This record gives sequence, structure tokens and C-alpha cells, in this order.
Amino acid sequence: MSEIISFEDALRLVGDPTKINLLMGNGFSRALRNDIFSYDAILNNADFSRLSRNARRSFDLLQTTDFEFVIQSLRNAAVLIELYSNATHRLANRLRRDAEGLKEVLVATIARNHPDLPGGISTDAYEHCKRFLSHFNHLFTVNYDLLLYWTLMQSEIQPQVNCNDGFRTPENGPTDYVAWEPEKGYEQNVHYLHGALHLFDAGVEIQKYTWVNVGKPLIQQIREALERNYFPLFVSEGNSDQKYTKIQHSAYLSKGFRSLVNTPGTLFTYGLSFSESDNHIVRSIEKGKFSALAVSIYGDPNSPTNSAIMQKTTAMAARRSSRKPLAVIFYDAASAQVWR
Repeated sequence: MSEIISFEDALRLVGDPTKINLLMGNGFSRALRNDIFSYDAILNNADFSRLSRNARRSFDLLQTTDFEFVIQSLRNAAVLIELYSNATHRLANRLRRDAEGLKEVLVATIARNHPDLPGGISTDAYEHCKRFLSHFNHLFTVNYDLLLYWTLMQSEIQPQVNCNDGFRTPENGPTDYVAWEPEKGYEQNVHYLHGALHLFDAGVEIQKYTWVNVGKPLIQQIREALERNYFPLFVSEGNSDQKYTKIQHSAYLSKGFRSLVNTPGTLFTYGLSFSESDNHIVRSIEKGKFSALAVSIYGDPNSPTNSAIMQKTTAMAARRSSRKPLAVIFYDAASAQVWR
């Protein structure tokens, strides 16, 4: 079994502290509020009333709480049904509608059950998180929630974290939002790889909702947008290839992935499962410029989940060319003390 070291030891091992970067997965949010952000919690709080009655039953039948797995299963079933019978297009279309509907249910559930205000998180938790984030240059996340954004906005809490998400006041003056400026992308170091609740694609620009511009709590703005059937920019496709296709069709999202590929140094991951639906991320890391990968392991290293993570990331290093090797180390997630 591979050695599991502490977070501090991992930092010391990787060399140049100015070239250490972070990729956050669902475990980052669950470490603060597992009762809200775990797959079990999301499923139990989801409203399936606009979908067929079998949409919710699909989770029980497949024995999973993973929305993306069920979405892909429904899509696969639709393809197979059409293959076996040309007379079943109606059923196939119903399956596809439920698959699309589940994507909206997922983001609506996260928004509905999300903490209402930044003040709902303690100063102590923010201090721990900012101390953790301060070690890193680029911050990448696949989470939709507002926890990273809220933390970075706590300017009165030390330490300060270098952060630039690329959004600015539009050229036509103050508005209810700020807009992404792709021409200044070289300055950006915060990347929401799968979108986020507070990011919206308005067609001509990517908009970020803020509290400062409106004076209304951010999560309230998002919930009101969802009530108008105006959904944020988010990637929750069923499999990795479909996710990557959607990413490539968005200038903002594809810019984030180019940064993931082109950033040198070391990449720390925290709370990322490296599941099959993350394979587009795996490929980006493999073909990228990172020379070292530090992977968080939560709980028993011998658990099936952790064993799969260690096997997959070790295989990533093995596939790298000898001309640009990738060193892989594993660290104890709890030792990072991200929120406490």
C-alpha cells in the first residue's frame, strides 16, 4: 500500500511553493456541511414532482444516490430501447426528458438547501479555510456551491488569499452583475471548471451574480432566477465525454480547462473522487504540465473507494511520457484541516 503522509509533509515534498495549485472536489464542501452536500442529502431533499414517477425510483433500482450515474443510465437505456424496437421512441424520449430533468433537479436542490448567508459559516471555519487556500497559486473547483466564493470574499479575515476570477464591472457601467473578461484571462487564477450557482451564461457574456451590486443575498438571487427557469452555468452531464463536449462549447469553461492543462508545478487535489465521470479531468492532468500530483485520501486507505483512487492516479503517472514524469503522493485529507 502507498504511504499516506500529512498535508504539511506533502507541502514540504513538492518543492517550489510558488507553483503549488489546488483542485477541489465535492469533499471540499462535504467537509463543512456533509448534511447538505453529500449525495445522500441531495437525493433526500430533491423535488421530483416535475418528472415521471419513475425518475426517483431509478435511484433505488440502481442502488445509488449519484445523480450523474442515473442520468447516464437513463440515456443509455433510451439508446438501447431504440436499438431493439423502432416502435418505442415515446418511451426513449421520456427517458431522455427525465435525464435532462434530473440535471435541473440537481442544481435546484443544491440551491434550495444551500446555507442562506456567508454569516452562517463561523469565522473560525473561514480562518481555517483561508489558511488552507493560501498555500496555492491557481484554485480549480468542480463544485457548484458558493463556499469557495464566500471564503474568498472574507477580506477582513486573515490570511489574505491571492484570487482573481476574471469578472469585472461591464464597460457600459454598473449593473446587477459583473461580467467575465476573457481578454484578461492571463490574470485569472480562480476557475470554476463545471460552472457554479452564481455564474450565468447570458449568450453575449458570462455573468456573475454578486451581493454588492444588488444588496440582496446571493443565494436569494439564484433561487429567484431558478423560479423563472433561468438556470446557472453548470456541467452535470452523465459521463465524462458529454461533460467535456459541453465544456468545449463554453468559452469560460474551456478557458478553465486550458489553464488546468497549461499550469506548471504541483497539483493538490482535495475531495476529488477520480470517478469515471471525472475522466476528462484525468486526461487533462495527464497531458498537462504538472510534475507532481498530491492526492487527498479521506478515512481508511484500504477502503474500496480509496483503493480505486490510488490505483487510478498511480496509473496516470505510469501513462506519462518519461520526458515529463508525474510524481504521485498521497496525503491524509483530515490533516489539512480545511474547515476546522
